[in-house]
Amino acid sequence: DSAAWKIAEVDGRKVYHQFGQSKYQPPHRSPFNISLLDDVVVGDFVLKVKVLSTARTAGAHRDMCVFFGWQDPANFYYVHLGAKPDPHSSQIMLVNDAPRRMITKNASPGIPWTDGWHQVKVVRKTADGTIEIYFDDMEKPVMVAEDKTFTWGQIGLGSFDDHGYWDDLKLYGKKAARPE
Repeated sequence: DSAAWKIAEVDGRKVYHQFGQSKYQPPHRSPFNISLLDDVVVGDFVLKVKVLSTARTAGAHRDMCVFFGWQDPANFYYVHLGAKPDPHSSQIMLVNDAPRRMITKNASPGIPWTDGWHQVKVVRKTADGTIEIYFDDMEKPVMVAEDKTFTWGQIGLGSFDDHGYWDDLKLYGKKAARPE
């Protein structure tokens, strides 16, 4: 969606910029701004990416999101990297032919957004359903879940309704075939 995403230059390097609101309307309550990595489907994976939130206010739901297990617009996981936890913010979410549902097992501490760059890591192990989310501290996850609903899918970046920059995305994993 070129009205919401572009390549920009920040501090002398090219970054992926989610700068506007997409007109995308999901079939169920879930984020509006989603950019998927095209033609890559994974099962187990580790995703590492740098993110800089450019939200003008530091509200409770200041967010950026990482999507995974994407089957289609009505079936996927995402992590909402929100500032203050509640059932819809700072949680690992499942969209499964219904509005988003929190599946986080631990009490999320919230995401300590600042105006600088942050490191995010997502770890997915499909055999036991492990989902781990790391923010800045790459040794201790801030959110964990166990769910086996989707064992393959695309990955993506985005936000519910905020803006930001993404850089240095690295995806390590096992390619999976999209079932016919």
